[in-house]
Amino acid sequence: MFAPLKERNYRLWAAADLVSTAGTWMQVLGLNWLILSDTGSAATMGLVVMLQALPVLVLGTWGGALADRLPARPLLIASQAIRALLALALVAHGGHALIFAVALASGVISSFEGPALGRFGSALVKPEALGSALALGSVLSSAGRIGGMALGGVLVGITGPAVLFAINAVSYLAVIGALAAMRTGEMRDLPTAAAGERGVLAGLRYITRQPVVLIVLALSFVLGSLGRNYQVSMAAMTAGPLHSGSGGYGLLSTVFAVGAVLGGLLLAGTGRSTLRVLLGTGVAISALQICSGLAPNLLTFAAVILPIAAGAVVFDTVVSTRIQLDTREDMRGRVLAAVGIVSSLSGMVGAPAVGWLCDTIGARGALLTGGVITTVAAVAGALAIARVQGRKLHLPHPHMPHLPQLPHPHLPQLPQLPHAEALRPAEQMA
Repeated sequence: MFAPLKERNYRLWAAADLVSTAGTWMQVLGLNWLILSDTGSAATMGLVVMLQALPVLVLGTWGGALADRLPARPLLIASQAIRALLALALVAHGGHALIFAVALASGVISSFEGPALGRFGSALVKPEALGSALALGSVLSSAGRIGGMALGGVLVGITGPAVLFAINAVSYLAVIGALAAMRTGEMRDLPTAAAGERGVLAGLRYITRQPVVLIVLALSFVLGSLGRNYQVSMAAMTAGPLHSGSGGYGLLSTVFAVGAVLGGLLLAGTGRSTLRVLLGTGVAISALQICSGLAPNLLTFAAVILPIAAGAVVFDTVVSTRIQLDTREDMRGRVLAAVGIVSSLSGMVGAPAVGWLCDTIGARGALLTGGVITTVAAVAGALAIARVQGRKLHLPHPHMPHLPQLPHPHLPQLPQLPHAEALRPAEQMA
């Protein structure tokens, strides 16, 4: 399970990433509090999230091409320094225009930083340890998220949001320090593309010739948009049919976080990042979503949410692992850029779609409808991959634990200015 931690460079990165993620979520909470206290508008928060996502959709392919050409470490040090300056700018809080500008700038940075982070992360460990490294990254992400939100929740009422922004700015120094302290001689040298294959179009042509990759990306989009926008559906369930209010929502958010940690530990322990695990997990969490729509009370709903959260982490991590291991290393930045674009698009499309379904047919109807669609998509994807590979379909047990009841803290979607995400599933936008 902990084989990647034998690598000094990975240990440095993991420690810095934990600190960095905690700082990110402290800033997320502070921004949330600031926007809601100033405007009382959830739509304003949605606009901030959109401003972060749009640059990834527009510039992501160019960011991937640059990641395959340029050395990653100097680029990442520069991006972390700029993020620290953006966080310091929020300390002054010059109004909503500044928040919008910081969100947009953060999205532009993510467009170039995300593929470089993924490519850099894969150079820290041996290929056979990549799945465990990504799974451990998911655990660190969830742990940092829980710690950052918990500490931020205490501090914001005492000090106000400015202190949270300042802490976030300082936390970037951990990443810069780790990058500077790494031993370059212990990193794997990833190949670069030939002169005629270094551009955006070359990357797109390569991806379109990989049918399994295209199927996995399509599954990631469908399941990510209709199957995992639980920040919307959990709120609708607690406010509606479960009648449990903010306390129930807080419980479900905690349950989701616990499930996310357990899912990462499970995958890191087994090391089974195969297509069969991906497809089996996709079918399982989609079927469980149908069950969640039928849950009669809060505790039953929480009991179903826990394995869904664990399975979502397994699914996302295996997607990232297979995308990297099953494609050429000289195309890695551009392939990871495609993953980031799909992730951003699923959030932008899925959250409004799930919200519309909740308003139109109710929270239970939205979960049932989404669950049916994602289950059909997961089975169809499994059949398509089996056909492409010329094999019979045998879905494995998804190796999800029989877990008690309790999530991934997707509170009402928070405007996130993301940190380093090298060895986590490629999902920088909240």
